[in-house]
Amino acid sequence: MALEIQSWQIINGKLISIKSNMVDEKRKEKDDLEQWLKTNPEILGRDIVIIGEQISTKSGTLDFLGIDNNGNTVVIELKRDKLPRECLVQAIDYASDVASWDIEKLRETCMNFTEQSLEDYLSEKFEDKEVDDIIINQSVRILLVGFSIEEPLTRMIEWLSNTYNVSINAIILNYIKTNSGDELLSKTVIIHEEIDIEKANKKKFIIEMSNEPGLYSDEDLEKKLLEYFSKNRISPKRIKEYLLPILIENKTVTRNQLKKEFVKRGAAPDESQAGYFLSLISNQLGHKWRDYLRQIIKYDFPNYHWEKDNFSLNEQYRDLVIKIIKYS
Repeated sequence: MALEIQSWQIINGKLISIKSNMVDEKRKEKDDLEQWLKTNPEILGRDIVIIGEQISTKSGTLDFLGIDNNGNTVVIELKRDKLPRECLVQAIDYASDVASWDIEKLRETCMNFTEQSLEDYLSEKFEDKEVDDIIINQSVRILLVGFSIEEPLTRMIEWLSNTYNVSINAIILNYIKTNSGDELLSKTVIIHEEIDIEKANKKKFIIEMSNEPGLYSDEDLEKKLLEYFSKNRISPKRIKEYLLPILIENKTVTRNQLKKEFVKRGAAPDESQAGYFLSLISNQLGHKWRDYLRQIIKYDFPNYHWEKDNFSLNEQYRDLVIKIIKYS
């Protein structure tokens, strides 16, 4: 049976039915509902923060992207009226794309939305959590948000959750405008929130990191580098257009020198931002499966076991790197 919420206002000891809704009150999804959720996303769940809005995915534009305090990404789809069953397919499509996003893309999304690094933002919002212990994008949760829901969609959500342990839920909001003009927003959920969170946290995985270089032949190394730099992504572009040329011109470059060079060459507006960009690049270099990057770029850890510094180019591949920069 489709979920329906009714409200009454108590006036002079009598129950007076309230039948207001967002459509009749000319409240809009983008102008009103989205703004309300941004000002206080707790209505989506006490463990969720929003890190992006109107996010482009391979299959369309996602309303909101969130992260919970266990590192799960949260795909959030809004409707200012009834949730149709078709929105489930749309949300799953979005989630299948988001599931493949690496930490760099999530950092860039968060920076664009909050003007803070992902790590700083999560530290601020989840004060009781150690950010280093949060495994980002270990699983994707789906939240459908609307003001009523079609019966088939309720049935499908319960079936996916109960039978296949999919972390999916629907939040049904109730908008009320009282006779005195006050506006209220309340909610109910299809799946108990604790059960939903538990399902997502059963699927933990760790992003594997390494400092070991690859051992590819020149031919295979060239193919992997060309494929990597052909992607329309920010960090590969910064590595190709700024980091590699700097390393070609200098035998060894410290992190501080790189920050200055990034600003000098227009890659960053200031050294603080350059430091953030270098953190994204360092993360790329540390991914276990990107050992081909470590085959051409060397570094060490003179100050902290986790902070890369003293970057240099593997001289064996100087000509290959120059060729890659020129033709990729």
